[in-house]
Amino acid sequence: MANISMELIKKLRDMTQAGVMDAKKALEQNNGDIEASVQWLREKGIAKAAKKADAVSTEGIIKVLIKEDKGIILEVNSQTDFVATNELFKELVNDIALTLIDSAEYDIEKATKLQLVSGKGTIESACNELTGKIGEKISLRRFQLLVKESSQQFAHYEHFNGKTGVLLILNTKIEEKFGKDVAMHAAAMAPKFLSKDQVDKEWLANEEKILKEQTIAEGKPADRAEMIVKGRVNKLLSEVTLLAQQFVKDPSLTVEQYLKNGGAFAIKYIRYEVGEGIEKKIVDFAAEVAEQMKK
Repeated sequence: MANISMELIKKLRDMTQAGVMDAKKALEQNNGDIEASVQWLREKGIAKAAKKADAVSTEGIIKVLIKEDKGIILEVNSQTDFVATNELFKELVNDIALTLIDSAEYDIEKATKLQLVSGKGTIESACNELTGKIGEKISLRRFQLLVKESSQQFAHYEHFNGKTGVLLILNTKIEEKFGKDVAMHAAAMAPKFLSKDQVDKEWLANEEKILKEQTIAEGKPADRAEMIVKGRVNKLLSEVTLLAQQFVKDPSLTVEQYLKNGGAFAIKYIRYEVGEGIEKKIVDFAAEVAEQMKK
């Protein structure tokens, strides 16, 4: 009999939402084979398929694809990181990317009704079908499709683990390394906005309010408070805007200055990170196992 580790049990539970002891038994019955264990649980009616539609998918892949004057960045979610490494999942993500980049669709709801270029149904039906095969909710969460002018240039970066992706449009064609360096910088440093003039006004107003309250609470003199807040706001903007950040490869330059050295500037910036903005459920697996063992 295969050695059934807690990690293997957790993976099977994440895929099927079966109980700890049921997952352990399934793995024992199938010599530790995950896919066979999923099938075994489904046949026994133990896998909670009914819950998949309401499950929260917080893992997955960020995909960036460039095709001539079109560029797309998208996020396809799964419930666990384990499934995000599945080859069938990766194939579906690639199929969705190829479909979306050939479309003129920008609405997420309408996009899910598009027929896949592979001919394997719609994006929605393909996600549902893979959900049934893998035993875990799969869904297209978001995407952005960009179209550049022929004189402009795309720059992009997709982290090796698929967790982060960046898509940029530069105003002109330059040596490729400049754009790639900036895209990698953005992936690592996670700036919220491209430039100071593109900062969301509501977000900035809220941050200014917080900084004012902090300055007052520190007991700063009234005649200096306004100047102090202004300085802190400027510092904040230099940290959250891509072009004003210190370039990671050469902190003596800002990102804007580095691009200028290459003969360009950025006019559009998108950064996706898997699961950002989704509330993730944190489970104490050890405590759950201990509870299950009492039964």
